[in-house]
Amino acid sequence: MDLTTILAFVAVTTLLVISPGPNGILIAKTVPASGRLAGFANVAGFVSAFYLHGAFVVFGVSVILARSAELFFAVKMLGAAYLCWVGVKALMQARRNPLSSQPIAAPSRRRRTLLAAYFEGFLTNALNPKVAMFYLAAFPQFVPMEQATAANIFLLVFIHSMINLIWFSAIVVVFSRLATLTRGGRVQRWIKAATGVVFVGFGLKLATMRA
Repeated sequence: MDLTTILAFVAVTTLLVISPGPNGILIAKTVPASGRLAGFANVAGFVSAFYLHGAFVVFGVSVILARSAELFFAVKMLGAAYLCWVGVKALMQARRNPLSSQPIAAPSRRRRTLLAAYFEGFLTNALNPKVAMFYLAAFPQFVPMEQATAANIFLLVFIHSMINLIWFSAIVVVFSRLATLTRGGRVQRWIKAATGVVFVGFGLKLATMRA
């Protein structure tokens, strides 16, 4: 694989990673409520999900989904349902919280919380419509048929995952430094409400997306 292709891939995926989406909103919700470690657990889930997308490319699942309207619809609706569920849950939490400011609560450090944060990050990125559509439609353009080996595919997946790791690790650090300001009850309510609206929006967008 030539350097020009790799650099083009880096440019495209960097723009994809830094553009607003469910991953960033999840970090904004997780860090103030559960702490920096939970945010990094989200990021670890993001990174793992890239290799699932890469495996789909290797085994031809992406091609099958792109060519089968029924399978594409099923996967699309599964992703839309998950994103809407996360959004509705956040909206319900925002509604239950009193509007008045609450005492600042210390973030949770329990191992179960970290594991839950990891799987939440994994599912969010695995079902992220931006990432899914990229691997279905755009990713194959960077791997010509004669170079479509598992090694080349996972090299690009590794690059994509590292860009994601660097960007969202920086976001976690920023939010953790702002934790004192964002952990109050009033701010938490608005963060959860914004999270709910964005996730439901992405879910509806994915549900109406055409193959």
